[in-house]
Amino acid sequence: MITVISIIVIIAIVAILFVNLSPEFGANPSKEKVLQYEKLDYFKDGKFSNLIPTNMDMDFTEAIKMLPEFFKNDPTRRPDFELPIERRDSLELVNEDHPTRLVWFGHSSFLLQIDGKTILIDPMFGDVPAPNPLLGKKRYSKELPIEVEKLPQIDMIIMSHDHYDHLDYGSIQKLKDKTKSFYMPLGMGAHFEDWGVDASQIHELGWWDEIQADGLLLALTPARHFSGRGLNNRFSTLWGSWVIQGNSDNIFFSGDSGYGPHFKQIGEKYGPFDFAMMECGQYNYRWTDIHMIPEETAQAAQDIGAKTFMPIHWAAFTLAMHSWTDPVERVIAKSNEINQPVYIPEIGEFIELDKNLQTRRKWWLEPSVLSKQMISKQ
Repeated sequence: MITVISIIVIIAIVAILFVNLSPEFGANPSKEKVLQYEKLDYFKDGKFSNLIPTNMDMDFTEAIKMLPEFFKNDPTRRPDFELPIERRDSLELVNEDHPTRLVWFGHSSFLLQIDGKTILIDPMFGDVPAPNPLLGKKRYSKELPIEVEKLPQIDMIIMSHDHYDHLDYGSIQKLKDKTKSFYMPLGMGAHFEDWGVDASQIHELGWWDEIQADGLLLALTPARHFSGRGLNNRFSTLWGSWVIQGNSDNIFFSGDSGYGPHFKQIGEKYGPFDFAMMECGQYNYRWTDIHMIPEETAQAAQDIGAKTFMPIHWAAFTLAMHSWTDPVERVIAKSNEINQPVYIPEIGEFIELDKNLQTRRKWWLEPSVLSKQMISKQ
């Protein structure tokens, strides 16, 4: 009994030290900033809140029931083949003479080049979306379209919220010295300052705030989600979606969000959009308030007035119990049903907005299935 108690105490001490000393957890907003947030309609009792009632509760019994399902060894939850990745060269990314284009890194990470600016959106380039590699499952692909070190000078980084699958400490450490400015929801600046980013480079916005950023219009728009990196700071920072308007192209990035009326409101105020990246993955019936199911993703794209959209928040990590291809298969079916154009690019492919965006092939299928499809067409 003494041995068991000693082991429990040691584990508890190690956990406390890890949470308090590891830089991965970032920092909380200052008391002065919290006082400023108190003036907002969506901040109360020290916490940010969603615009409509959002269920964040899961009782103990439900959580216990979910554990065996979550840790079940289900081979459909990640690809059993190496995903096709288009490699990008650093030289082709410094050429400014091109129309608006994006490169998808999988999940919700993008490089966007618009009006001569190079932008990173939610640059999570780490292998595991967790504060420690032992606490999460690795990325599907062994490599990225381009190594972080080979990326060109970054004009701005745009963040949607502070969860580990979107905000990665290691990635920011590699990017901070080659990035001119950072744009993010309220409160997130505390993380970046704690990680060595100068406060003068950080721009925090609340919902519906707009800012002129190096010739672009950026607007932080609502999302239905939550935040937090530690054990006791849930809702301490804001979360959101983004509108990015250039000289000729209007782009929407959903961040993470459950379905709600905010999508139509965003479309009415800032739409229609030439291109939209819409959350579609890591969902479950237990948390539908904070993550859309694929059918809702297609509808949300229509709500905002997207000329074309692509599903994101999939194809990199397993954070839910559905098969890894379920998001793309279901969102395509629903998009076809409601006549909403959808585009599924390969990871690393140039997404060029001046072209007719059409999915080239069903790359998410196993090679054997692809071969059968090709034979059947011959």
